[in-house]
This record gives sequence, C-alpha cells and structure tokens, in this order.
Amino acid sequence: MPENNQNREDLELIREAAEGAGRIALSYFKQAPQIWMKTGNSPVTEADLAADKYLKDMLLTARPDYGWISEETHDERAASPRQRFFVVDPIDGTRAFIEGSDVWCVSVAVIENGRPVAGVLDCPARGEILTAIPDGGAGQNGNVIRVQAEMPPFKVAGPQAFMKHLPERFLQAVETVPNVASLAYRIAMVARGDIAGTFVRPNSHDWDLAAADLILSEAGGKVLTADGKALTYGVRNTSKGDYRHGALVAASGLLMDNMLNVVAETAFG
Repeated sequence: MPENNQNREDLELIREAAEGAGRIALSYFKQAPQIWMKTGNSPVTEADLAADKYLKDMLLTARPDYGWISEETHDERAASPRQRFFVVDPIDGTRAFIEGSDVWCVSVAVIENGRPVAGVLDCPARGEILTAIPDGGAGQNGNVIRVQAEMPPFKVAGPQAFMKHLPERFLQAVETVPNVASLAYRIAMVARGDIAGTFVRPNSHDWDLAAADLILSEAGGKVLTADGKALTYGVRNTSKGDYRHGALVAASGLLMDNMLNVVAETAFG
C-alpha cells in the first residue's frame, strides 16, 4: 500500500479511536473519578485507564503489527522494535480534567522512523477535533488551520517555572498569556493561531508531543529542540538515558528564532 494511503487509513483509524476514548473520558468528567498518584507525583484517574484500555484494544486489534507507546502502559520500545508505533496519551491534561477545566484532550499519533505520520487530538469537552498527516495540512473540525501571521504583539505561553528564567528584554517584547496545563493542547493553540508560540520545559514525553507536533508542522510551524532540531520519537535520549525530551520551542518564523536564542541563554538550554 502506498505510504500516503497508509497514513490516511491510519488517520481515520486513530480519529475513530480517539473519539471513542474521548466519549469514555467525558463520561467521567466532573463525576469525581477515582485518582491515584504515580511516581513523580503525577495523577492518573480511572478515566485515563479506561480510555487507555479502549485505545489499546481497538488500535492493536486493527494493527497488530504496530508497537505501542502510552503514558499509562508499560513501555515496550526497547523490547519490541517495530516499523510503526501508536503513541497515546489517553488524557493529556489530567490535572485540568480533575479540576473540571475543559482544556484536556485525547492524543493519538502513529510514528514511523522517528516522526509522526498521523496525528489526532480529540478535545471532547470543547467539541474540537484536530487532525494531520504529512503534506495533508492540518485541520480542526473539518476546517484548515494555520499558525499566526508574523504580526506583533506575539502572544507567548509557557510554564511559570520556565518563564521566570527568561531574559526581561524578551518578556517585554512579547505578550505573555496564562499557561495551559495540557501540552498537546497548548501546541495546538499555536497551530491554529490562538498564540504565536510556547516554551516547553524539559522532561516532556513522546505521548505529550507526537500528535501535536505533526499538527503544528502541517499548520506552518515547528516543534524544535533547544539546538533547533526536529524531534525524534520512539528512541532513547542518550544525554538523559531515557525517552524524555529536553527544553523545546513551538512557534514559527522569526519568533521561533528569537525563542530558540532565549532558550540557549538559559539554564534550560
């Protein structure tokens, strides 16, 4: 099967799966779901686990030869090398979900050779579905989305603990906006022009990024490492000794260059 057809078929599959998982998660939303704390003081709810099980059952039944990478499942990358992997976060923005905020989403991507080839963000509490495949453009609810035109003032987001380390000259030149806990959704906001860029603090994971990365790329922006390189998914970070990423920037145009320069000046670079 030609690659572009495979990507489109995979996109339809993961979109259907993400929508189903979104309905499951939404059934727990604002219903006081059971919560546990994982290593690193990160919460997980029964909604995360139910959505993850649904996604794994559906996706691996349809594509049993694909690998599986998920926040809520044992990591099998090293033990099970595959050509393609599903990369899943059943609820990106679990803290927001717990707090009753509607800014959370189901994130599902397919990666091949270290890059995403299909990506979906399903945000059921907001009625938003964002999709992308390489060279196919990015869309939300059937409408094409694009990054913000290069017209200041630039709205920039990022975790407060990260932003406070940035040079004052940069902060004065942009309009900082409140951070959104869901990293995938924050990158989607860049893709559709709500904001011009966002910083990503170190230690994000493939499941936080893969779908949103592709959506932003197809909308005219990029997610880059502190040294200006595209991310590689599904492989171990040799400097960290695990699969986490370092400091990242999501933006486009000259703002991307300025944000990369700022990151290079800080301890996060």
